[in-house]
Amino acid sequence: FGSRLTRRKHIEKGDLTTNLRRCLNTFDITMIGVGHMIGAGIFVTTGEVMRNLAGPSTTLSYIFSGLAALLSALCYAEFGARYAGSAYTYSYVGCGEIWAFVIGWNVVLEYVLSGATVGRTFAGYLDDLFQYAVRDWTLEHARPWPWNTVSLLEYSSNATFEICVEDDSSLMMDRSIIAAYPDFISVAVICFSAVFVGIGSKTAANFNSVFSIANLFVIVFVVGYGLTFADFSNWNNFFPCGINGVLAGASKCFFAYVGFDGLATAGEEAKNPTKIIPRATYYSMTIVTSCYVLMSGILSLMMPYYRLPHTSVFSAVFIKLGAPSWIPLVIAIGALLGILTSLVGSLFALPRSVYAMAEDGLIFGWWARVNSWTKTPLNATITFTILVAAIAMAFDIDALVDFLSIGTLLAYTVVAAALIVLRYRPHPLQSNPAVMDQGGQIRRGIPILSDRMMLMKPGHSILYTLLVMVIGFTGIGVLISTSFVKTAFGIVLMVIFVLISIGSVLFIDAHQQNSMDLDYKVFLVPYLPAVSVLVNILMMTQLTLMTWIRLFIWMGIGLAIYFIYGMSHSKEE
Repeated sequence: FGSRLTRRKHIEKGDLTTNLRRCLNTFDITMIGVGHMIGAGIFVTTGEVMRNLAGPSTTLSYIFSGLAALLSALCYAEFGARYAGSAYTYSYVGCGEIWAFVIGWNVVLEYVLSGATVGRTFAGYLDDLFQYAVRDWTLEHARPWPWNTVSLLEYSSNATFEICVEDDSSLMMDRSIIAAYPDFISVAVICFSAVFVGIGSKTAANFNSVFSIANLFVIVFVVGYGLTFADFSNWNNFFPCGINGVLAGASKCFFAYVGFDGLATAGEEAKNPTKIIPRATYYSMTIVTSCYVLMSGILSLMMPYYRLPHTSVFSAVFIKLGAPSWIPLVIAIGALLGILTSLVGSLFALPRSVYAMAEDGLIFGWWARVNSWTKTPLNATITFTILVAAIAMAFDIDALVDFLSIGTLLAYTVVAAALIVLRYRPHPLQSNPAVMDQGGQIRRGIPILSDRMMLMKPGHSILYTLLVMVIGFTGIGVLISTSFVKTAFGIVLMVIFVLISIGSVLFIDAHQQNSMDLDYKVFLVPYLPAVSVLVNILMMTQLTLMTWIRLFIWMGIGLAIYFIYGMSHSKEE
């Protein structure tokens, strides 16, 4: 049973076999990443995090989450140089089947919630253009959801919010996860975008590229014109919630960077994925991080964080500051284009993630069927578009963003850990493929800690040490996120966890890496991937208990599918 859980997928280096059409170049995939990340982050997350969590220090939250994303992107780039696939494939090759399923199931959730969130945001901006006529019509004819307890005043652009005061425990607003009213516009735009995704990869990529470039021009305009309204006195209280506010904001801002995993899912349709995926990852991360920092910085300078509106934040702020009437219109149209490309990115990556799992037999094989005309996984596209539309119609944006981040962070954590595992796994020598190299063995000249090490297969000690390292990092994160660290016993625990973590990383470094030759390799292994794991865990421990409970419920459903169906139908069986 244990061997079935930990069996790994075997992919030969350079094996690019796929049922999908390879038609995407570096520009196409870079724009898929840019479009997916920019629309979702800037127009969904920025105002919500600044208003409710971090205030002006949201800029630092984006820098911190951008650093975490960059570290993860480096790990993704090396995997992209090894295989075509996403976090699911990388985990399957590096850690084993059960971990691959956990990550794949969470990546599916990531894209479902991302699509629903961006769909609702598009509807919000469109409604704002028409002075909330859509909302008023819906309330009049469809009525609000009967079980929702959130006041409709929260959805007004004139609402004012206060975030955490002296007590840093009030980092979150208590609000219903159900939206105030059914959102039919989001359903329509989700279905519209899914049509382009279903027609074919090149069609979706061209559609995405045109609107992504238009969105970048709008961002440049917003930053330039927004500087004329800048008031640096708005930064007098730069850290209204302290470092915990920055970390809590970073954990939500990380939602903005989910696009580069979607970029990796395009590997099976890239012309030369081992070269294109690493390049596109770097290009898109550079463009996107610059945009986030500039846009969040200019928003915090234009208006005090506690006066920011709830919806269509950039358009509404310019209106309040007395900008000409055409300025908010241009911003709103640009935002709609950006949000639309982000939606296309989510709906592009979602069926391909489902297809990868179904192709391996871990979920129902019907979703692995590729349409003979479009060469896309059309069954998966239709099924999960319906799911995304249903969630967008019923759930609140803030609840979706909160839940979305944890799945993303978990996937990136496992990818970084899987990279460490692969680096220290024995690999056949190029000169004699029948002989394995010294990967995973203790370096010569370093004393062996125990006789037990002699009995272990090369690389197994790395797995156990990684587990200890993750426990140490988790202890550090939990202590930082609570006031317990301020006590004497808490300080002692912190020192113990820090020593455990440092010792684990140093022990991994005492092993020899394998000699596998790649077009691109991450530098400073195991230190850089270990820092990526630490940063991701620190942000995960800042998320609410309810977010973790929802994750466990989702994972319970997924594991039931795996044990009942996936384990016996796996191709590795």
